[in-house]
Amino acid sequence: MKKTVLFIHSAGPQDQQQGSIQLSAYLEKSLRNTYHFVCPKMPAPENPKYEPWKKQLEIELNKLNGEVLLIGHSLGGSVLLKYLSEESCPLPISGLFIIASPYWGIDENWQLKDFILQNNFEENLPAIPNLFLYHSRNEEIVPFTHHKIYAEKLPHATTRELEGKEHLFLNGLPTLLNDIEDL
Repeated sequence: MKKTVLFIHSAGPQDQQQGSIQLSAYLEKSLRNTYHFVCPKMPAPENPKYEPWKKQLEIELNKLNGEVLLIGHSLGGSVLLKYLSEESCPLPISGLFIIASPYWGIDENWQLKDFILQNNFEENLPAIPNLFLYHSRNEEIVPFTHHKIYAEKLPHATTRELEGKEHLFLNGLPTLLNDIEDL
């Protein structure tokens, strides 16, 4: 039985050239021979609220069996970290991959209260043997400082500080594929 990759997309429009659509298509195409790839449409991505996203994530997790790899892009990464630090996950997680995710509450520009992590959230995460953080150094949507905070909070994570200013990774993210293949 193939392991499952569950991909949680970003906020905002998810059509054609927008949001996480091209990154998820790249990952699905690249991983389909080895993994079962699941990429659910999350509720109201242009006006996201944590509770509906949490409920959708629970629905998706409850459909799965066996080990799972979780990938969260932008808001999707924030949602995964919040969910995993506040709820119990019924599945063994063999890898968690957080891509260009905002650290909500960092300053006055990043105040979606629904998505702010609890103090010491990292202490409540389940044991995940492979945790990776990806962020472009010169990204313009979610500043690199967010990545630095995650790296401080999660010192056991492997950090991938990427050259350039990619947020959407329209041409894919080969580093992520390499990390998945190396598991």
